[in-house]
Amino acid sequence: MIPIRDHNPSGRTPYVTYALIAANILVFVSYWPLFADPRALNQFFYEWAIIPRLVTEYGAYHSLVTSMFLHGGLLHLGGNMLFLWIFGDNLEDEMGHLGFVAFYLACGVGAGLGHVMAGPMSTVPTVGASGAIAGVMGGYLLLYPQARVDVLVILFFFVTVVAVPAWIMLGLWFLFQLVSGVGADANAGGVAYWAHAGGFVIGAVLTLPVLLRRGGARYWRRTHGHPPHPGASYRIGRTHVPRSGRRK
Repeated sequence: MIPIRDHNPSGRTPYVTYALIAANILVFVSYWPLFADPRALNQFFYEWAIIPRLVTEYGAYHSLVTSMFLHGGLLHLGGNMLFLWIFGDNLEDEMGHLGFVAFYLACGVGAGLGHVMAGPMSTVPTVGASGAIAGVMGGYLLLYPQARVDVLVILFFFVTVVAVPAWIMLGLWFLFQLVSGVGADANAGGVAYWAHAGGFVIGAVLTLPVLLRRGGARYWRRTHGHPPHPGASYRIGRTHVPRSGRRK
C-alpha cells in the first residue's frame, strides 16, 4: 500500500515541510554526480552517513543529523518526500513552525540512535530521512487515527486507490517495521527497521503534550479520532481527451 494523499487539510501554509522537502532535494542534487563514481560516493557516505561503529567508538554524532538529508537513490528520496508531504503539514499546523522543526530533528536523531543501538558494530553506512518521517507518522497516528488516507493498492495486475483510516495504514506500516526488525541482522546493513520503529515511537511520545493540550482522551471522544475540521473531498473527474475508435 502506497499512500498518495490524506483528507486532512492543514490550516496554515506548511513552510517548514516545504523547506525540508526542498533541502532534501537540493542536497541530493548536490552529490548526484558521485553516483557515477562508487568509490567517491562511498567516501562521501563514510563522512556524512550514520556508521554505527564510528558513532559508538569515535563519537561521530554529527552523522545523526547529516544522514537525515542524504538518500541512496531517486526512489529512496521520492518515497520519503511523499510521506513527509502527506503527513508533515498537519503536525506543523498543530506544533507551529519552530516547534515542528525541533520535533522533526529530535525524531531523526532519536531514530538514528535507535539504529546505532540495534547494531552498534555495523560498518554499513545508513542514510535517509525515514527515521524523522516515521516520527511524523507516529505523531499523526496519535492525533488523527481516523483521518482518511488514500492509498494505492497494487496486487499483481490489480491496481486501485482506496481510502482507509490512518490507523490501518500507519499501524500496518509500524507492525511491518517491528516484524522485519526482529528477523533482520542490524549489523549486516540493509533497511534500518529499528530506526523506523524507534522514530515512530519517539514521534508519538513527543506528540503527547499536543494531545494533552487538546484535552487528551476528551479530544479523542469529541472528534472520534477524526481531524477536528471537515475533511477534504476528492473526486476524479471525467477526462476531456476524446476517445479514439478502433480502426478496422
